Amino acid sequence: MSRILRDLASAPRRAWLALNAEWRGAAVRLAIAWGVLLVAFPGDWGAMARQWWDISTYNHVLLIPAILGWLVWQRWPQLERLAPSPWWPGLVLLAGAAFLWLLGAMSGLDLARQAGVVAMLGACVPLMLGVRVSAALVFPLCYLVFLVPVGEELVNVLQTITAKITIVLTHLSGIPAEIDGVFIDTPAGLFEVAEACSGVKFLIAMVAFGVLAANVCFLSWRRRAVMLLACVVVPIVANGIRAWGTIYAAQIFGIEAAAGIDHIVYGWFFFAIVLALVIACAWRFFDRPLNAPVVDLEAIEGARWLARLERFAAAPRAALGGFALVLVLAWCWALVADTLEAPMPARIDLPAVPGWTRVDYAPTIWWEPRAEGAEHRLLGRYRNAQGREVDVFLALYDSQGEGREAGGFGQGALVPDSPWAWQSPAAAIDGGKGERLLGNGRVERIAMTWYRQGGLLSGSNARLKLAVIADHLLFRAEPTTMLILSAQDAPRGSAGQAIAAFRASTGPLAGWMDRIGQVR
Repeated sequence: MSRILRDLASAPRRAWLALNAEWRGAAVRLAIAWGVLLVAFPGDWGAMARQWWDISTYNHVLLIPAILGWLVWQRWPQLERLAPSPWWPGLVLLAGAAFLWLLGAMSGLDLARQAGVVAMLGACVPLMLGVRVSAALVFPLCYLVFLVPVGEELVNVLQTITAKITIVLTHLSGIPAEIDGVFIDTPAGLFEVAEACSGVKFLIAMVAFGVLAANVCFLSWRRRAVMLLACVVVPIVANGIRAWGTIYAAQIFGIEAAAGIDHIVYGWFFFAIVLALVIACAWRFFDRPLNAPVVDLEAIEGARWLARLERFAAAPRAALGGFALVLVLAWCWALVADTLEAPMPARIDLPAVPGWTRVDYAPTIWWEPRAEGAEHRLLGRYRNAQGREVDVFLALYDSQGEGREAGGFGQGALVPDSPWAWQSPAAAIDGGKGERLLGNGRVERIAMTWYRQGGLLSGSNARLKLAVIADHLLFRAEPTTMLILSAQDAPRGSAGQAIAAFRASTGPLAGWMDRIGQVR
């Protein structure tokens, strides 16, 4: 046993000594670059690691580093026959990745920051190892994208799709039911296709698996495309079937028993069953021979376009120096942009609105939007002569960034872990973003959100991010205003009418928001 342990302990040293001088130098350069990236961006790597570990949607990402190592090991017999060499156009790729990180740092968009650091990790390969080695590693380099925790943006869409599949199956099974957004009312009770039931975590994991299987098991691009399509469609349909099964079981055993069964099935068996089904159906169509090399070394060595690109070789020290320069420039630019703050008034107040009177804010179920990092927040209620009531929430920010994002996750009209749940989109009013919310399964509310940034007035979070990025790139300090107009929707349709009437009374919305925030 002790001999086996000694052999295992000495294996890395033997592998290192087996490398030729070119590969040892290249490996050292790449290790230095990757080490600097890990040390220079600890917040981004830490945030991703916490999501991988704490959020079930991304637990599968914990396997991705091991998969990447295996993919490189698969290719090593071909890789060691190539001569690695620094390549200065890799700095262009590195600069593009650093710029993506910079945009995320300026706008407070974590997804862009995290995608940027992962892209920088990949860009170091052509910079330090050259184009031919990168060509042999093109799939593992592309597979790095699955390290980025992305997909939460699909939750509402998948909730809606799952609810529609479920209601169709519920009716086909003879159960009378009515659907309202993501809520389904049946004789056994009211069911919600909640965020956790949207199926997003299995869809993301299945796509990651499908991309891997398409590369490892298939040669035909048509078969690869079918495999990827199956890994998108099958988990979505299967999730709708699972939700229908819960409703069907509830009609027989009751809601509590059905919910318990659903949690067990959903948490332990669902993904395994769906994965086994896809593999079983695809197995007979695998067309890559078991012993076939995964890299066409002859094609890489004989490619003329790669030979032309190899002319832009760089000295090892120049590659490391350029790498350091790009990181320093990105860090300094982000640091200066992060210090920009627009001047703020000492106090702001909700103004008088013609035809409307301020009344006490006393909602049936407490509703208060979230605006973390805002310098000022206002929440009040207005009523007109017809008895219509509109709740007004306004938040004013001196800048946008980490911890102060008007359109960030959990910010705005729908606060996580509150009595309110997202029900469906609502018809937009004057370009605002409309949402229908349901409180405690019984009180309906419509919330309409607008963002004001410089000359921008929009309900689009993406447009807000772009406006913030443009201001920070030009070192302009502009305040951001978030306005949410909301009303309870009883009877159905009254909330939209009340909000539209209030909007008509305020006059041009951009000017009204600016006057409240005293920013013009």
